[in-house]
Amino acid sequence: MKILGIDPGTTIIGYGVVETGAKGLLCLDYGVFRVQTGTETSNRITSVYDFFEKLIKKHQPDKAGIEKLFFFKNAKTITRVSETKGVILLALQKLGVEVSEFTPLQVKQAVSNYGRADKKQVQKIISLILGLKEIPQPDDAADALAIAICCANTTKWG
Repeated sequence: MKILGIDPGTTIIGYGVVETGAKGLLCLDYGVFRVQTGTETSNRITSVYDFFEKLIKKHQPDKAGIEKLFFFKNAKTITRVSETKGVILLALQKLGVEVSEFTPLQVKQAVSNYGRADKKQVQKIISLILGLKEIPQPDDAADALAIAICCANTTKWG
């Protein structure tokens, strides 16, 4: 099964694709989509939708995991991240991909068995789980892979 992990943000959106198999999890792809600062809202949401539509069609994931928004100090930030997340959810829905949402605490718990693990610990564990030679960069891509791993670890495959 293929799983797409997504870490939504305002200008940087992380993604990671993993596949479950007999030998465990395999990393197929990861990276970030960057939105140019100062881009008008309509152009920003269109570019996010177009990118994720192409990514979903390319990898054809069976399921997607996305970070659940939990708390932001800045109302402007939460609004922009919510818009971005909504556009991504629309792309996933239109292409028939089932979605699960996870809090950062759930992701850390699923990946490291410790909900308070720091970012560097989680990144190192991601590298070990996926057999990567390097820690995935940037942080947003590593977070998306962690979300994909969490989704894989919490999904019951029939």
